[in-house]
Amino acid sequence: MNYGYFNYPVPQNEPVFSYAPGSKETEELKKALASAKSQETDIPMYIGSEEVRTGKRVAIHPPHEIAHTLGYFHEGEEKHITQAIEAALQARDGWAELSWENRANIFLKAAHLLSTKYRYRMNAATMLGQSKNVYQAEIDSVCEFIDFLQYNVHFLSEIYRQQPISVPGVHNRLEYRPLEGFVLAVTPFNFTAIGGNLPTSAAMCGNVVVWKPANTQIYSAQMIMQVLKEAGLPDGVINLIYVDGPTLGKVCFSHPDFAGIHFTGSTGVFNSMWKSIGENINNYRSYPRIVGETGGKDFVLVHPSAQADVVVTALARGAFEYQGQKCSAASRAYLPSNLAGEIKEKLSKVLKTFKMGPVDDFSNFINAVIDERSFDKIKKYLDEVQNSDQASILVGGKCDKSAGYFIEPTVIVAKDPKYVTMCEELFGPVLTIYEYNADEFEQTLDLVNTTSPYALTGSIISQDRHAIELTTAKLRHAAGNFYINDKPTGAVVGQQPFGGARASGTNDKAGSILNLYRWLSPRTIKETFSPPTDYRYPFLPEESA
Repeated sequence: MNYGYFNYPVPQNEPVFSYAPGSKETEELKKALASAKSQETDIPMYIGSEEVRTGKRVAIHPPHEIAHTLGYFHEGEEKHITQAIEAALQARDGWAELSWENRANIFLKAAHLLSTKYRYRMNAATMLGQSKNVYQAEIDSVCEFIDFLQYNVHFLSEIYRQQPISVPGVHNRLEYRPLEGFVLAVTPFNFTAIGGNLPTSAAMCGNVVVWKPANTQIYSAQMIMQVLKEAGLPDGVINLIYVDGPTLGKVCFSHPDFAGIHFTGSTGVFNSMWKSIGENINNYRSYPRIVGETGGKDFVLVHPSAQADVVVTALARGAFEYQGQKCSAASRAYLPSNLAGEIKEKLSKVLKTFKMGPVDDFSNFINAVIDERSFDKIKKYLDEVQNSDQASILVGGKCDKSAGYFIEPTVIVAKDPKYVTMCEELFGPVLTIYEYNADEFEQTLDLVNTTSPYALTGSIISQDRHAIELTTAKLRHAAGNFYINDKPTGAVVGQQPFGGARASGTNDKAGSILNLYRWLSPRTIKETFSPPTDYRYPFLPEESA
């Protein structure tokens, strides 16, 4: 029973530590890295109250140091998916009935633990397991994850306060129920914060969750579970399992209590999931919520009035931070003929200053791509450029997987605006640029809009306000997050709600109030204080004598 209205004001974004040489935070993080590397972690699945170890252990190696073993995770099978669903459903009633302030404070405590006790350990886990440099790990696994937790508490409290109007003699109210069943969260390797947000945002709304992370993110995912458990999350509310995707879909999408999926990953996988859900639609207790953020082929459009140095910085950061392994990374750029030469020359010089190597050396800007499959895929594209008369490599292009999965930051110059690397998502440190005639800016807008099926992020760099206004209007549906005079990456929770449409997903905007509505099922309750006692309305004539 509630005895008050509980207010959770707008939080401040978590401050980002600088990790300057010689700083206290640098010293603490280096200790955490050394500690993590000095031991092999045995990682169980978390199902209900149990830590499940199957004995089928899979080794985890840092992508930048493949000879080292960080630990092993215990791989599950079909029966573990069923067990996770059963554990979630058993926990459902108790969790849904828990008062909002007690649910909220679990996640606020988790945010506090991340900001303090677990800050360096979480950063170290992300750096080692996913090959992120210190800054990329800090803004992701600590700051963004904290922001998701704190802002979602605030947003959900605002939703609960939204109530309908009442008129004399009637009181109306809305209650925001969790979905009837379990939510499946499927999370990617590239952002620890997404790995944490997808299950917790649904759970915060009173739902129970089965969570499958990418195998390449398990090392940090298990630490998220440690934080949540220490914060007081009840057993069974979020169940963490490591199973293959097809088996997961087979079990979950045929279950009558499947209530929704919160997904980040490839467009192809999401399309397959949607198809399976549709084929099973008659089996479900209710229509499932399908929420997904998928691929991107994100653009930077440069106007003839742009400043070359602004463009170069936007491309260097937007295309190559975290080795381009962001859904939002700049992967195609359109340069006007009056600036193209200067931009290419300066960008080439900047890329040659990038240091590449393991994450332990904080002077490295570039680290490894996530695994061998990704390395081989990207290398294949680069090899094809070498034999093409439609494109050439301006800078970079070298690949080496002898010690880690290292690919040089690479810029491709395409003669054909529909060359394959201008159209397909590579998910690596590769930027393709196309030079257009500076007098044909408006025609280039149509080219940008139609080259890719995706519509996640994009940017316009220009000093001409008329060009900015025209681009914003013409490319209205080409990007769910649109940037003016900036790189197309780095959305901040509470500031730039993130998501795209077309082949980039359902655009339910993680990091905003919009996403949380998807995990709630409102019920309207009307109470009449003076119920009518006669069926007749005033328009009916009086009965004759």
